[in-house]
Amino acid sequence: MEGGMVKLSIVMPVYNEKGTLNKILKKVEKVNLGKIKKEIILIDDFSTDGTREILKKLKGYKILYHKKNQGKGAAIRTGFKNITGDIVIIQDADLEYDPGDYKKLIKPILDKKTEVVYGSRFIKKGFKPAHKIFYLGNLFLSFVTRLLYSQKITDMETCYKVFTKKAIDEIKITANGFELEPELTAKLIKKGHKIIEIPVSYTGRTIDEGKKLRPVKDGLKAFWYLVKYKFTG
Repeated sequence: MEGGMVKLSIVMPVYNEKGTLNKILKKVEKVNLGKIKKEIILIDDFSTDGTREILKKLKGYKILYHKKNQGKGAAIRTGFKNITGDIVIIQDADLEYDPGDYKKLIKPILDKKTEVVYGSRFIKKGFKPAHKIFYLGNLFLSFVTRLLYSQKITDMETCYKVFTKKAIDEIKITANGFELEPELTAKLIKKGHKIIEIPVSYTGRTIDEGKKLRPVKDGLKAFWYLVKYKFTG
């Protein structure tokens, strides 16, 4: 990032999001980052609801297709392999998170205060959990993260994870599913990165509305992976 134009790579995993895909892309495009160039990478994880047909009509994006459904983690790993930017942010293809938060999320990295930033839903003033089971599960996992890795984090499961390309290139990610969140967190901390949290906006959706995370099953898996990566590479 020294002495040249900065590029932000936006990695967006997509799976059965035909109802929100065009809307979130418009929001991402609308974000004004000044001289910072945006690279939008869409990874379709074998959608079957018509999303893939929408993607095939889009222009101006880097679009990658999985030949079978592999999971969110696998889609993000595919995206990571194709980034050309200096800074990377993960963006879900639904409307739960607001791309308008990009500017404040990348600021600590631009200011050279850190190489890793998480957008925390829970430290935003006035936050009220829409789904208590997801909220309580995330609080527990964030507590386990602090206990195991000696770094205070309030929202380990947040979508908005931002890194320098250098930080991502330093670690090897193997997750295919939602275990990506604890794996990323554990390996970044073990590499010595201080994670700075920035409050972000959040509008949660239900499972009926398309939320794919399963709180009990995925929460137990996340707990296991936090413990696993404490003692393995």
